[in-house]
Amino acid sequence: MKQVLGLILCMILLGACGSEQTAQPTEEVVKAEETKKDKASESKGDSMKEETESQKHADQQKKEKEELKKTEPMYELSNNWSFQPITSEGNAKVALLTIDDAPDKHGLEMAKTLKSLEAPAIFFVNGHFIDTPEEAAQLKKIHELGFAIGNHTASHSSLPDLTKQEQHEEIVGLNDRIEAIIGERPKFFRAPFGQNTEYSKHLAKEEGMLVMNWTYGYDWDKEYMTEKAIADIMVNTPLLANGANLLMHDREWTANALDDIVSGLREKGFELLNPDLIKTP
Repeated sequence: MKQVLGLILCMILLGACGSEQTAQPTEEVVKAEETKKDKASESKGDSMKEETESQKHADQQKKEKEELKKTEPMYELSNNWSFQPITSEGNAKVALLTIDDAPDKHGLEMAKTLKSLEAPAIFFVNGHFIDTPEEAAQLKKIHELGFAIGNHTASHSSLPDLTKQEQHEEIVGLNDRIEAIIGERPKFFRAPFGQNTEYSKHLAKEEGMLVMNWTYGYDWDKEYMTEKAIADIMVNTPLLANGANLLMHDREWTANALDDIVSGLREKGFELLNPDLIKTP
C-alpha cells in the first residue's frame, strides 16, 4: 500500500513539474518578445518624431505668414511699371528682379543662385510648366526657398485673342493649381507679352493680384542670348533707374548671368526689392 501511495505521489509531482516546464517560456521566445517590443517602441518613437517635426514645420510656416501680415507695404507700382516708396523708410533706389516662364528648365537653378546671393525675386509661372509631379515639385521648392510666385497664365496665350471664359481659365484656373501646390494664391499677375484686357485686369483685382508689366528686359532678343551680353545690358542699359522692374526669363544664358547681374546692380548702389514690401490689392 505504501508503495502504491508513493508511486501516486511521484506521478503527481512529475505532472506538476511538467506543467511548470510547459508554462515556462523558452529563452528564444523571451528574446523574440523583447525584440518585438523594441521594434514597436522604435516605430512609435519614429512616428512621434515625424509628427513633432511636421508640427514644428507647420508652426514655423504659420509664424512666418503672421509676421508677413504685420509687414506694412513700403512700395507701390507707378504708371510706368516701376516702383516708388510710399513710406519714409522706403529706399528710392531699388530694383525688382522678375523671372518669367518658370519653372522651365532652369527656374530651380536660378532660385538657388538667387538664394545664395540673398537676392529676392518674383517667379512668374506658366501652367504648362507644372503639368507633371516633377515640375510641380520644382515650383514648390522655389516657393520654399522663399520666392514670391506670380501668375503668368496657364498656356502663355495672347489674352486679347481669348474669350472671357478662356481668360478665366488661364488666370483663375492657374491660381487654383498653384494654390494646390504651394498652399497659397499668387499676389502678382503678368500677362503674356504684356497684353492685358479689361477683363483680365478685372479678374486680377478679384483675385487680389497686382497687374505688373516691366520697365525693361532683353534676354528674349537674339542679340543678348549669351551670358556676357545679357549680364552687361541688364546692368548698363540707360533704362536702369530708381524703381526699375527687370524682366528676365527661365533661360540658360540668363541663369548663367544672374550672379553678375545681381553684383552689378549692387555695385551701382541698387537695393533689390523684396516683393513682400510691395502694395497689392
